[in-house]
Amino acid sequence: MRRVLALTYSQTGQLTDILDSVLTPLRDNDEIELDIVQIEPEQPFPFPWPFVKFFRIFPETVAMQPIALKPITPKYAEYDLVILSYQVWFLSPSLPISSFLQSEQGQELISNTPVVTLIGCRGMWLMAQEKVKQLLKQANAKLVDNIALIDECGSAFSFLATPLWMFTGRKKPYSWVPKAGVSEKEIKDASRFGQAIKQRLLADSTKIDSPMLAGLSAVKINEKLIASERVGNHSFSIWSKLLRKLGPQQSKRRVIGLSVYVTFLLTLILTVVPITALIKKLIAPLTAKKIAKQKSYYAQPSGE
Repeated sequence: MRRVLALTYSQTGQLTDILDSVLTPLRDNDEIELDIVQIEPEQPFPFPWPFVKFFRIFPETVAMQPIALKPITPKYAEYDLVILSYQVWFLSPSLPISSFLQSEQGQELISNTPVVTLIGCRGMWLMAQEKVKQLLKQANAKLVDNIALIDECGSAFSFLATPLWMFTGRKKPYSWVPKAGVSEKEIKDASRFGQAIKQRLLADSTKIDSPMLAGLSAVKINEKLIASERVGNHSFSIWSKLLRKLGPQQSKRRVIGLSVYVTFLLTLILTVVPITALIKKLIAPLTAKKIAKQKSYYAQPSGE
């Protein structure tokens, strides 16, 4: 009997649908026991998000400052495989997931265990995955595969569509806004990953120590976003430290600081991002080898 643990936290329900699609081939198999565990914070986060509250958690999310979680009761102490599904908040893993990975129970549960990460996000997930890699390493877990499904409306339109979804609770709140979220077809097709995982689990009883999803387009690296993510992550780290020094989440100083930050962020998106994209396009012939190397690195371990 092979034991698989699926860990997840989803606000909108989209990640739940993605995970369900991946797990479909593993269900109702006499040789695979599937255990699905929801990670829940003691103080639930709202959805849709109030505008100010959404940005108030920005500093703690970027710093991956642990929050209190509800106790979980997995069936077993050890599993043959862990599937960790998570959302991306501010170029970081969502706060409930990063908190769990830093908890004593979380680290014990995934220690010395192969892990498949599963991401559903707007489009920028590289830096969040780098942080998850470090947390897995600290827990002595082995990352064997990564799956990343992104919004169907594209990176440019999602700058508007995804925030509107977060603040209204509707994927398409207005007729003139593209529908946010991963397409239904992409979600349905994600079952191919579960099929490959099932085949490996049933092939033999040896420990999984290499990728199972090679050649299945588990991830797609948008080379145009690599530099933007790196710059954005560096900027977020600086602002996170500054805002935490200003005071706790409910303090007036934090709100004032957040007002300055939001203005800065919008200016960055409207000016620096397009200018950077233009510069990258102009120098593309000179940086082709470097970009190819970066794409290869970020696509690991499953590959494009």
